[in-house]
Amino acid sequence: MREFDATFRARLLTLIGQIYPDHDAGDLAVRIEQTFWPEGTTHRRRGRMPGNRHWSERDALIITYGNSIVDGQHKPLDLLRDFLHRQMSGVVNGVHILPFFPYTSDDGFAVTDYRAVNPALGDWTDIQRIGSEFLLMSDLVLNHVSSQSHWFHEYRQGHAPYDAFFFEASPEDDLSLVVRPRAHPLLRKVETARGTRHVWCTFSHDQIDLDFSNPDVLLEFIAITRLHIDSGVRILRLDAVAFIWKEVGTRSIHMPETHAIVRLLRLLADFATEPIILLTETNVPNQENLSYFGNRNEAHAVYNFTLPPLVLHAMMAGTARNLVRWQGSMPPAQLGCAYLNFTASHDGIGMRPAEGILTADDTARVIETMRDFGGLVSMRALPDGGQSAYELNITWFEAMKGTFEGPDEWQIARFIASQTLMMALEGIPAFYIQSLLACANDREGVEKSGHNRAINRHRWDYGDLQTLLDDPESPQHIVMQAMKERIDVRRRQRAFHPNATQFTLRLDHRIFGLWRQSLDRDQSIFALHNVSSDTVMVDPYAINLIEGENWVDLLTGAGVEASAGEISFAPYQCRWITNRG
Repeated sequence: MREFDATFRARLLTLIGQIYPDHDAGDLAVRIEQTFWPEGTTHRRRGRMPGNRHWSERDALIITYGNSIVDGQHKPLDLLRDFLHRQMSGVVNGVHILPFFPYTSDDGFAVTDYRAVNPALGDWTDIQRIGSEFLLMSDLVLNHVSSQSHWFHEYRQGHAPYDAFFFEASPEDDLSLVVRPRAHPLLRKVETARGTRHVWCTFSHDQIDLDFSNPDVLLEFIAITRLHIDSGVRILRLDAVAFIWKEVGTRSIHMPETHAIVRLLRLLADFATEPIILLTETNVPNQENLSYFGNRNEAHAVYNFTLPPLVLHAMMAGTARNLVRWQGSMPPAQLGCAYLNFTASHDGIGMRPAEGILTADDTARVIETMRDFGGLVSMRALPDGGQSAYELNITWFEAMKGTFEGPDEWQIARFIASQTLMMALEGIPAFYIQSLLACANDREGVEKSGHNRAINRHRWDYGDLQTLLDDPESPQHIVMQAMKERIDVRRRQRAFHPNATQFTLRLDHRIFGLWRQSLDRDQSIFALHNVSSDTVMVDPYAINLIEGENWVDLLTGAGVEASAGEISFAPYQCRWITNRG
């Protein structure tokens, strides 16, 4: 038997008892240990203590599909690696490759084989090579599997163990409380060797929900987790984790067993010899999202899901009032935890996280404006039978083409300001490849796929892309160069450590301002961002610039004198004013 710190087995047994009270906890503990640490692997004798040693100000991630860049000749993963080295080396040190497995729909999130790399992208060798050169994040698609997968085929045939892998319910059950992220019927009728069954489908009828009340399902994913780790993955994104535990008659979201499973995965990560980070993906209202930090014993990091819709509103309205009020109430991440900050991702701009922050009128106006800018809206079903906007489907670059007043000439400046603001916040910044490439709405992709999200999942021909990036007049060149410069500035400031002190400033409503201070208290940065098309003046005494210090704007290199009068901000101008040039 493996030797662990005395607390490991006690904690593991406690968690098993919370998740599977009707199973032999001792036997299941041994199976979990043998699955996560098979013969030939080692573990830590003592778990990692909570702390901020997983990340620093030098960390930033790019989010991309394995085939966001293609040329018809080379493996897409080879092209991605080449792009990362040409464009991102020395600036972005991490990459989230979205699901790279064989799949049937949802651009990878309907997995058919968790142990294989989609041959259209490359193979495990390609994944491992990228993982050896960049901090690699992969998706653990926990909640569901493709209806065309081997697992579901075996389920329909009634073959063990898969005959107990999927969550069933009856059309007669009371499912009115279930929280839905989509508008389609929840249950799908299927014919099996055991007769007619109705399986639970949270996201689509091609994505069949697994039944985690069966411990064999959890063990299967622990084995898959080990495969990822052995292949160089160091950040595990727990996709749609909020929905993994279902019970008829409940909301079937954020269930106690769900949190216990996250705690169990965190326990394994803390005793792994490899430095593993767990990231939970929970596109839900803010307080529900923050619950996945647990008591410093669940996720190491959570997506800052409320940030995108609030930044979007601020840029559309030309006021940071809602953003300031929300940010001023946000707690700092707990010791050993961090926020993952982003504005755009492969999904749409989620609107649920803005519930209770934006008014109904604010939300309606944002939706109307995004439609005017060529965007689409995806809906979700409500318990009363109605529907509401779940997410906005539009590229972030297109979303920045104007304000509530309509399109204007400030698209690029507004876009860069939105990204600069995001970079200044407490947490780790992540950038979607389509944003870095100033991507337009891909309406042709929507028409071909029939899915709204395809609007922001464009595939670039590598030759054409390189031509655009080499053209100093193209939006792709202008945006990429500006973003690389600002990311590089950011990564060299200790006051931008993901856990450095942060205080939200109350200034002119058009300015979103933060004070950041390094962990050693040696550097301060006043990060000020004009979210409007107005010229705005800020009194240096309003941000407590200390006279006698040598203040400099990191973004321009210009000195800032506390006694020289008001500081001017051009439309969408940002200033990072620091006492350490």
